[in-house]
Amino acid sequence: TMKRVFDEDYKYEFEAAGLLERSGGDLQHLISDAATMQLIRWTEGGFGMAAHNYDGDMLTDQIAQVHRSPGFITSNLIGKDDNGRMIKEFEASHGTVTDLWLDHQAGKETSLNPLGLVEALIGAMNHSATLKLEADESFKPTHDKISNYTSTLRLALHNTFRYGQGTRDMAGVTGLNTEEFVGKVGWRLGRYLADQVEIEAPPVLEEPDRANRRAFENIDMPKLHSMFDKYDKEGTGKVGFKDFAKMLVKMGIAPEKSPMAKDPDV
Repeated sequence: TMKRVFDEDYKYEFEAAGLLERSGGDLQHLISDAATMQLIRWTEGGFGMAAHNYDGDMLTDQIAQVHRSPGFITSNLIGKDDNGRMIKEFEASHGTVTDLWLDHQAGKETSLNPLGLVEALIGAMNHSATLKLEADESFKPTHDKISNYTSTLRLALHNTFRYGQGTRDMAGVTGLNTEEFVGKVGWRLGRYLADQVEIEAPPVLEEPDRANRRAFENIDMPKLHSMFDKYDKEGTGKVGFKDFAKMLVKMGIAPEKSPMAKDPDV
């Protein structure tokens, strides 16, 4: 049944997008363990998979983990109602993240990557606005405002990661906790909505250095971030040389000049 539906309704679009090149131009049947291995091989993307619900849950979680974080992926269920209107449901694929929720309830610090959750919310907002616009053309000004807000929120969220100001699943032990990350995204979103520009292009996101993780185990990271933010006046995750020099002098670790050698008094 799946192949018949695929051939009749989807195959042409998959071919046009080049998504069948690795499977001989046809829908290829894979059992779950074979699909798991293919995902490991095809980490650069460029393919599509149709799976039953439970298999899809496992495979999408695997894709997210291969790319460093379960927080990176959303689950989108799509269908049509009796009138032909699109029905879409969006959620973060990682579910409720029970361990972090219990830590939060216990007053413990957490570092939750909200990207999948926010992307699901963005998808729901956009779809709701589209349905309203299809039913009422006078809704277009509000639709456009919603679209601008969601696209700007996505840019602010992604750029916060690009600036190296991500949660700890991506930035390592020096990453932000949940509240710090949300605050940084909110600050950037406010700037973007105010003037729709970024002063400096975001740097290329690189893998964090894992070599010295143990050296950070006893470091109070929130206090360290607070110290850094005093000198990171632009909020870009960077400190200029002048502020860097002031910081070292204040800490008493700035290198000093060697004393001038004097000629002997003889």
